[in-house]
Amino acid sequence: MLARKSIIPEEYVLARIAAENLRKPRIRDRPRKARFIAKNGACNLAHKNIREQGRFLQDIFTTLVDLKWRHTLVIFTMSFLCSWLLFAMMWWLVAFAHGDMDPSTESTMNSTKWTPCVTCVRSFTSAFLFSIEVQVTIGFGGRMMTEECPLAITVLILQNIVGLIINAVMLGCIFMKTAQAHRRAETLIFSRQAVIAVRNGKLCFMFRVGDLRKSMIISASVRIQVVRKTTTPEGEVIPIHQVDIPVDNPIESNNIFLVAPLIICHVIDKRSPLYDISAADLVLQDLELIVILEGVVETTGITTQARTSYIAEEILWGHRFVPIVTEEEGVYAVDYSKFGNTVKVAAPRCSARELDEKPSILIQTLQKSELSHQNSLRKRNSMRRNNSIRRSNSMRRTNPSLIVPKVQFITPEGSQSASET
Repeated sequence: MLARKSIIPEEYVLARIAAENLRKPRIRDRPRKARFIAKNGACNLAHKNIREQGRFLQDIFTTLVDLKWRHTLVIFTMSFLCSWLLFAMMWWLVAFAHGDMDPSTESTMNSTKWTPCVTCVRSFTSAFLFSIEVQVTIGFGGRMMTEECPLAITVLILQNIVGLIINAVMLGCIFMKTAQAHRRAETLIFSRQAVIAVRNGKLCFMFRVGDLRKSMIISASVRIQVVRKTTTPEGEVIPIHQVDIPVDNPIESNNIFLVAPLIICHVIDKRSPLYDISAADLVLQDLELIVILEGVVETTGITTQARTSYIAEEILWGHRFVPIVTEEEGVYAVDYSKFGNTVKVAAPRCSARELDEKPSILIQTLQKSELSHQNSLRKRNSMRRNNSIRRSNSMRRTNPSLIVPKVQFITPEGSQSASET
């Protein structure tokens, strides 16, 4: 506005704006790294430039199962329709070669003992209907095959065999698509965020896993892998370098009993890739922790696998999951509304290596946490006490009936004394 009124030259305004922009550095967000495993467990991987496409046809059953539902239903319908049309054409040729299509054969059949190959087949439409009746074993009684033509018997046997093969393959494909293992994994849930906190005097990486169904996952086991981009001493760049990290499980078989939601814990020790990472370094780390839960479905006996991943932004340092399992009237109840809820707890901000080298850091952190907790309790109690006093004073002011009157007492000597009760 000042520049428009010619009070300040326009060139000075532009130079000033440019100088301010130069003095204030622009903070650009770090480009978000593509996830290797999505939160729902899908692999974020695209296969390109595959030249040997014929390898997929060598395992045709797996290819049909992996197809989308709309493609599977189209193939299911077209396989039956094409087979019916193919054998309808064969039945029509058999009837045409035998002379069943000639209009004069109808009068000849009534006057003599002439027998057609297939009765009541006079056109391609009737041949198509007879093909459907043969393959799906629907006998309406109007059309039937006679022993006049051996070629017709051969076509009948061939169509039955082909029909059984198509039924077995397509129905098996439909069954496998409806009973796939990843369908069961939809009810295996993971917490949206993971936490790092102190447990048993050690820094631990923790997340929560649960099963929404009552049917059990037998021999369930959990594996954790760290995926990151690394460079070898020789200069080779490995874009997806996978490192297994151990899971803290007191059971030697490493199996979990997933009857209720559990908190899976990984102790950050010398074997862990998180050993040198502190709270400040975690935000800058370009890593992804992949969690894999495997087990056998109790009802079907099929092995299932559920997956998820956690990136640096989804790991909360100094938090702990709230308990969600309570005992109510002799029954253990699980409140899934608090499945991913966390609370902030005292935890050192240093790495696990520094914590092992200086154990006093943990003691100082716990002492500071205890002092702050006591101070907060004192402040809370004092605030409650002040609020109660203010509330009582306000009630006395607003309600005059609560004011206690003065009462005079007369002693036997005749003197009066005033007291307040």
